[in-house]
Amino acid sequence: MQKKKENFLDRVIKKNFNNELEHVLEHKAFDENVKSLLLSILYKLETAYPDYAKVKKNVTPKDEFLQMIIDLIQKDVDKITLVKMGSEEAKILKNRTFIVNNKNKEIICYPIERKLLYALLKISKKDKIIKDKYFVISKTISDMLNTGNNINMVEPMRDFNGFSWSVVVKDIESIEHNLIYQNLRIIVGAEFLNKWIYNRESIIDYFELLKEKLEKLYGKQKQEEIIDYISRLSVLLEVKYDIEKTKRFLNGKREIENKIKEINNKEEFTLKLTKEKKELNKQIKNIDTLLSDKNLLQEEYHKRNENLPLDKKIFSMRVLAKMLKEERVKLENRRENINKLLNPQKFIKYQKELEEKYKYIQYIEATNIEEKIKVLIFEFQKIFLECLKVKIEKANTKEEILNNIIELRYYLNIPITRKNKIIELNQLSSQIQEIAQILISKGIQEKELVNISSQKGLNFYILKEIFKTKIIVLEGINIELTKENERLYLQIFDENVFEEKVDLGDIRQFDLKQFNIKFNKTIKIFNL
Repeated sequence: MQKKKENFLDRVIKKNFNNELEHVLEHKAFDENVKSLLLSILYKLETAYPDYAKVKKNVTPKDEFLQMIIDLIQKDVDKITLVKMGSEEAKILKNRTFIVNNKNKEIICYPIERKLLYALLKISKKDKIIKDKYFVISKTISDMLNTGNNINMVEPMRDFNGFSWSVVVKDIESIEHNLIYQNLRIIVGAEFLNKWIYNRESIIDYFELLKEKLEKLYGKQKQEEIIDYISRLSVLLEVKYDIEKTKRFLNGKREIENKIKEINNKEEFTLKLTKEKKELNKQIKNIDTLLSDKNLLQEEYHKRNENLPLDKKIFSMRVLAKMLKEERVKLENRRENINKLLNPQKFIKYQKELEEKYKYIQYIEATNIEEKIKVLIFEFQKIFLECLKVKIEKANTKEEILNNIIELRYYLNIPITRKNKIIELNQLSSQIQEIAQILISKGIQEKELVNISSQKGLNFYILKEIFKTKIIVLEGINIELTKENERLYLQIFDENVFEEKVDLGDIRQFDLKQFNIKFNKTIKIFNL
């Protein structure tokens, strides 16, 4: 009776997010269709989120997630325009489904709930979440994490409907961004990534904090490998989804190559800088002379205007004086940069900066971008699985072991291409099997948690099929093994769902004594 009272009180005092959003919308100049769509988005998120959290585990708490959506509608958006497909207004979208204008806090979007939610999440983020000192990857990693987070946040609506879980691959905006983000979420945690992405304090260097966290959890070598992979992938993904960036990156690559070539001959480089500095001193002195003598300034005024067309003529001597002062500032800045380069310590720093800039941009070519991304994504999964193994080996409590099993099931069902999930890649199967067997061993040790101590034959071969299941609550899964016409079948079910029987193959390939099982008997995987 006491428990029923507590549940009733929970429902009474539970925060009503729908009412809160309605209150926010009362103060927004949105039309009724927009308000209705936003309320529908919130309702579907609230309905789907409990199942989403059960399947994924390491996620933002539901109340915090919903509150964030309401807050960004209140603070980050002033205007939302819904356009019908094929309409005159839709022409502005071209081949896109929405447009976000952060400066004006405006969204133009087709009336599609998932796309509007994605646009809301995009408009709430800063373009750069990494300090400029990291050069090209400051922008590319920022874009990669922001995009990955947007896809991640839309997932409860995309793949969950309050009844079932189904990964809708065609609706994932970028398979690569999603996979990389989920990799990072699993090995460093959702909380860390959320703090980083939604951080408003520019003083905090989260990229450096990421390195420290990775090194502490997985060692320096793994940290360096992970940072290298995500950096290279971020640059290539930037190019894949923005062809104009290919041209800019290639131009930047050639410029950096020329600078590196130039500084490699230090003696010639120093001589060139010294000569340029003398010329700059001469130009600055000349400007100072003109500015200090009215007659000379007037002569310069007439001299410059003499050959200029009417629309380009300098309006007055006062305007010329302002132009000269601006020229002087530019010359001084250049002279200051040269002084720094002539300083041995500053020169070494400049040299390292060029090398750092070139480190990731050197991988850019106008061809084979897709193939390069594919190879790097696959190699990154190997590193990720090595880190996941470390994380699982450190798990000691029943809760940690269970969460790792649930997380592994989720990871294996992430798409790595438009056609394949991680679990379907034979190239990763040995690493995955090793990790699964560690979890099985830990589960057996925790007999109260996992009821397979008397079913030691329930190995990765069967567990792999359990990982494929879309039953929401993994802890509630039962299995039953049957023999039919010399073949072994696996039935997976919970109290509500019976999935299609899985044919495990010819029964003669298995050592049934080693399996130590009884056929046609219900086995509850988790004893909770």
